[in-house]
Amino acid sequence: MSLIDNAHRMDPDDLAAHRQQAWARQRAYVMENSEFYRDLWQGRTPPEDLRDLPELPLSDKAQLRISQADHPPYGNYLASGVRQAVRLHRTSGTTGQAMNLALSERDCAITETVGGRCQASAGLTPDHTVVHCLNYQMWMGGLTDHMTLQATGAMVVPFGVGSTELLVRTIQEVGITAISCTPSYPAVLERVIEQKFPGLTPRDLGLKLGLFGGEAGLDDPAFRQRLRDVWGMEPRNANYGVSDVFCNFAAQCEHDTRLHFMAADVLHVELIDPDTATPLPLEPGQTGEMVLTHLARECQPLVRFRTGDIITVDETEPCRCGCTGFRFRVVGRSDDMVVVRGLNLFPTMVAAVLNEFNELSGDYRIHLDTPPPYDSLPVQAELAKGQAEDTGLAERVSAAIKAKLGATARVTLLPAGSFELTEGKTKRVIREYR
Repeated sequence: MSLIDNAHRMDPDDLAAHRQQAWARQRAYVMENSEFYRDLWQGRTPPEDLRDLPELPLSDKAQLRISQADHPPYGNYLASGVRQAVRLHRTSGTTGQAMNLALSERDCAITETVGGRCQASAGLTPDHTVVHCLNYQMWMGGLTDHMTLQATGAMVVPFGVGSTELLVRTIQEVGITAISCTPSYPAVLERVIEQKFPGLTPRDLGLKLGLFGGEAGLDDPAFRQRLRDVWGMEPRNANYGVSDVFCNFAAQCEHDTRLHFMAADVLHVELIDPDTATPLPLEPGQTGEMVLTHLARECQPLVRFRTGDIITVDETEPCRCGCTGFRFRVVGRSDDMVVVRGLNLFPTMVAAVLNEFNELSGDYRIHLDTPPPYDSLPVQAELAKGQAEDTGLAERVSAAIKAKLGATARVTLLPAGSFELTEGKTKRVIREYR
């Protein structure tokens, strides 16, 4: 299956031979079966050594969208044939047209094993009963993430989204101890508990572990502490992935909140400059766009795929938990980046400043109604519940953004509850111009 048990704990040098053998098989398979990459490479032969991959052109989501439009429904990068596919998912479409994702039985097994490593690293054990609250309607985050949770030996309650009152009752009746959801979903639950369950608090539900993914936000210590204070549970960044590649291949551990890369046996990582596509060294302190290559994928193998995720590598030495993969933080998505007077700003950076103000709920939107360039950042921030309007608060928030991020911000304060709470991914940057 081209997978090694506990590969995330192996010495990288010991893993190198396996990775090269896996790439040798994969490159031959892609050359023979992927019309998409044969066309992209224009007769060029992929290098034998993974270190020479930058010799090949990059591929990206826009190319895959064109491929699926021209060769529906799976694109001409489907290398296995339809009969080998046993599962169909669709991407969330957060950043554009939703994509059809086909998986073979082998693809599913590898995906679930790697994801299980991540969920276990974040603290999920066979002693937990975990309720999974992501959309099961074709999205990879539903069924596939369910299977990664199950791979840990935990009992998984496949709840999905909607029927939030029923969810609260189910947590109480079954004795659920962990929840898997997006970081913004607890706010939805809090509002329902307040409105429909008088006298009940989130902490009363008895959840001990929160397994989060699908959105940014958990890197902010203030946000984590709020979850501990309100819910009495330990928040863990348990589920980082790229749907087109692997639904989950990185998570934190109990010792380090930074993401640990856990798929080196089946996935190759590069960094590039997002503007010039120049290769960058994967070393501590380096920031760049993550580029991924499958070392084991049958249905829709990807080679040098631009994820659009900007990450910073923090550590390459082994963690106390035993994981030997590099540790990193997601700075933001390249398509969510807003350039203000030459400063590259991401929503997570704005969120970190807003969360320093107890007068704010922490929810916000960046509304862009004109195309770039921008002289200032238009931020709509929501007041905390019960917080009266403070004529000087907007100015103080603007000053904090200027002091910490270096950018001028136009801050508008909105009453508590102004933003619609979603059970799926929350879009923070709204581009309203055509």
